[in-house]
Amino acid sequence: MPLPFLLPPLSTAPPPRARHGGRLQPPRPCARRRILRVRASGEAAPPPSRTQMIMDKISGGEEVGGAGGAYSYEALKRLDRLCSSICESQVDSNVPEIVTRVQGPSVDYDLGSDSKIFDVLVCGGTLGIFIATALSYKGLRVGIIERNIIKGREQEWNISRKELMEIVEVGILSEGEVEQIITSDFNPNRCAFENKGEIWMENILHLGISPAKLVEIMKERFISSGGAIFEGNFLSSISVHDDLAVLKLSDGDCLPCRLVVDAMGNFSPIVRQIRSGRKPDGICLVVGACARGFEKNTTSDVIFSSSSVKRAGNFGVQLFWEAFPAGSGPTDRTTYMFTYVDPQFGCPKLEELLEIYWNLMPDYQDANLENLDIRRVIFGIFPTYRDSPLPAAFDRILQVGDASGIQSPVSFGGFGSLTRHLGRLSNGVYEAVSEDFLDAHSLRLLNPYMPNLSASWLFQRAMSTRPQTNISPTFINELLFANFQSMQKLGNSVLRPFLQDVIQFGPLVKTLGLVMISRPQILPSIFKQVGLGVILNWSNHFVMLGYYTFLSSFIDPAVRPWVESLPPRNKYQWKRYLEAWKYGAGLDYRQEE
Repeated sequence: MPLPFLLPPLSTAPPPRARHGGRLQPPRPCARRRILRVRASGEAAPPPSRTQMIMDKISGGEEVGGAGGAYSYEALKRLDRLCSSICESQVDSNVPEIVTRVQGPSVDYDLGSDSKIFDVLVCGGTLGIFIATALSYKGLRVGIIERNIIKGREQEWNISRKELMEIVEVGILSEGEVEQIITSDFNPNRCAFENKGEIWMENILHLGISPAKLVEIMKERFISSGGAIFEGNFLSSISVHDDLAVLKLSDGDCLPCRLVVDAMGNFSPIVRQIRSGRKPDGICLVVGACARGFEKNTTSDVIFSSSSVKRAGNFGVQLFWEAFPAGSGPTDRTTYMFTYVDPQFGCPKLEELLEIYWNLMPDYQDANLENLDIRRVIFGIFPTYRDSPLPAAFDRILQVGDASGIQSPVSFGGFGSLTRHLGRLSNGVYEAVSEDFLDAHSLRLLNPYMPNLSASWLFQRAMSTRPQTNISPTFINELLFANFQSMQKLGNSVLRPFLQDVIQFGPLVKTLGLVMISRPQILPSIFKQVGLGVILNWSNHFVMLGYYTFLSSFIDPAVRPWVESLPPRNKYQWKRYLEAWKYGAGLDYRQEE
């Protein structure tokens, strides 16, 4: 799974601006200085942590925007401060107002005689480049605004070939290019539960791909199709008028467009305004490293759960692991350690988790830390909200990717969910722009309620520790093993969709039924761990999951010919309903041949 949001590196001044696909050389980084920090009393500061010493020895390399693009110790501390600010406040009262609704047409702006009116402006280029390219290929006039340089990170993304081929189906990547971006291919893939057992699968997150190569291909394809890129600029404000949205950039320029696509990730300033600075309902904290020197390096771990709850700072956390061979060398391997927490005061810091990681990873991977060459340290935070995906709150503005919350709250990262929804979203946006269905109500239909996504919230809650529940510290590991063992008995048609973040009604009913029959003694602990209120709320989504399955399986085939005969607006709405039923029930998932 790709890594979640990482705070983009701060800079004293943005790099120069490039219009219409112009390419720029990134600014030369400043030399770093070592500074001896001294306390006010004159005492020397505490010695650096093991994490700081390891990271200071590593060449930071060029930091890029987007997920996993920053590797420095300074970036780690920035992200820890951001996480603490999220956990320690109920509501951020200082949320800037980025979007303003202005009645009437956009007549008060000097846009210049040569100014283009874009059909779509995509804010955020690392993952936004994919939907931007898909829309440009459909003939729309598209631009991308990116505060950094549009460039993929060094660290690989892990994905299944089936998910990667969905980009090919959209038509913006060829099968030959797929082979070019694959850096590693490994099987089998393990789900393991410490002191419990192992389950082995084939072709689950079994590819490592180069984000740098993939994003560069998309960038060249976008430019060649007529797309415009505005790099080194960030969004200052948006004025939404009756006829256009006008974006003001950090350099003072204004760009008009018919639709704004917000692909700025979990911490999009527009999303912060929509959510009024509300604290997320959960956070996934992720740390890890890519290192050289692993002798056993031919298989992967999709999930490995620790046998019991560990202490991180003042918190008890259940730790999970992933591990994948890296394409940079035969003994190079990436290992992630992650945990789910409720955002509250005293939440573990990423640096505290990294200190635990250095202690536990050698035993987990049967390696000696002293014999490993640490290539880069990885870290990130992934906030989740129960009310996801986020519906459109303004006319002419639509969230996509992590900004919309379309990804599963169990997985950390949005590339897999982006590939899954790319065809649906690009087709829907194209229809909305072509027919001028750009009011908030019409755009909400592109990010509809999806019961399978809402139902998966229970799984994150079950995998996170809760204080004062008086349950065994080994309970989460036991619960996971019981579920995975039941899914394995039920076969690939049940286990494979779940491992690829797709919840379906039939497999879920079978799994829950088998767990209750085979492990009835575990039920009281589930209620203690999750809470009665959460289970009652989840039950509503469970019922709706069954309802959407019925609608997509039986009503969709009956009404689809009728939908094609409707007037444009009604046809647009009903096509979105049919998509919501299909994707909301997980029926877009197709088993591999």
